[in-house]
Amino acid sequence: MTKALKPAVLALACVLTLAGCAGKSEQNAADQVGGDPSLPKARNFLLPPMEVPRFTGWKEGATPTVAPGLKIEKIAGDLKHPRQLLTLPNGDVLVVEANGPGEEAVTTPKQLIAGMVKNTSGKGAKGGDRITLLRKTGTGQWEKHTYIEHLHSPFGVQLIGSTLYVANTDAIVTFPYTEGATRVDAPGTEFTDLPSTVNHHWTKALQANGDGSKLYVGVGSNSNITENGMEVEYRRANVLEVDVASRGSRIYASGIRNPTGLQWDPTTNTLWAIANERDEIGNDLVPDYMTSVKEGAFYGWPYSYYGQHVDTRVKPQRPDMVQKAISPDYALGSHVAALGFLLSQRNALPAQYQNGAFVSEHGSWDRSPLSGYAVVFVPFQNGRPVGKPETLVSGFHSKDEKELYGAPVGVVFDKDGALLIADDVGNTVWRVSAATP
Repeated sequence: MTKALKPAVLALACVLTLAGCAGKSEQNAADQVGGDPSLPKARNFLLPPMEVPRFTGWKEGATPTVAPGLKIEKIAGDLKHPRQLLTLPNGDVLVVEANGPGEEAVTTPKQLIAGMVKNTSGKGAKGGDRITLLRKTGTGQWEKHTYIEHLHSPFGVQLIGSTLYVANTDAIVTFPYTEGATRVDAPGTEFTDLPSTVNHHWTKALQANGDGSKLYVGVGSNSNITENGMEVEYRRANVLEVDVASRGSRIYASGIRNPTGLQWDPTTNTLWAIANERDEIGNDLVPDYMTSVKEGAFYGWPYSYYGQHVDTRVKPQRPDMVQKAISPDYALGSHVAALGFLLSQRNALPAQYQNGAFVSEHGSWDRSPLSGYAVVFVPFQNGRPVGKPETLVSGFHSKDEKELYGAPVGVVFDKDGALLIADDVGNTVWRVSAATP
């Protein structure tokens, strides 16, 4: 170990020791999912609870664990932080490889600790700032092609007609799409700018509506609870609506701390989102969630959480805004860090996985014991989530929670209806299908 690293490692060890004193959760995790989650009393800590598994990666031949009736295979490896996926009309699959741009200044001990934690867990690895194309060959193997390069922390990607829209951290850029091409050499054209100051939450989720006339963009906050000042929160913690014809945009819904995934439900003509909620008030606050996104609605951030539960840390208080806050539809559990989202009416998985939402839970260091690190399925009835989530894919960390092999992010179906999962820590794309076709 170098002399330069020793102080940082020592500091991290001290932080984890102090955080461990905050204790482990005593809440039944099953009580924090669904339409009416149990919310304990908020607590303040010298250092909040945290648990950080050490990155080790996947051993040769190792895979995540799947539920009965499913099988899993690795279709691509040696990627550079794969985050999101898009299946093209001809069956090719785009893999967006990126991580944060590193533009947020490290000015507080908390930011220093957060960076150290991410590096220890493998979540801080450098992203590729590119899109790779995967193509299934006649032998059943998947070949890789470098499709687009020199992007700026891209995340969301959508295809409308013959135009590919890519959400960089600072702007949506467009590229011409030609079916069958394995590379795009044309430079990207800026379509519209996006909030990009600081980029504490850098991901920009992207989703088109049913007829391709609108694009919806998830823009996360620049802080936990505005500790960086409200001036850097301009158009943040919002879902933006962009008119494709005019390129103009507006705030479609607000107060969503970090909307990391968006989906359009064509059966109800409704936009849905997953969101990461605030931290540092306990192992079991606040549940991340999935919700229909109502036009003009306010979802509470930063003044309240899960409806009208006031966050007393926020100054100044805004009871007028709290009164406007509506509750999300469905809790996913505290600190699961939902990053991948897919609505599906039909697919090639077993019958119990039809008509519902697939959610990738990336896992967070803000809870002990660990939560998330799985892909779950939430059944829908009449366009609404019902019941409890069912775990499809798990096993991304060791049973003692000390080692981290991977972490799921983007999810999409391939042309055969199998579920593809981007694993940004394991630098892998996994394919989950029915064990018996």
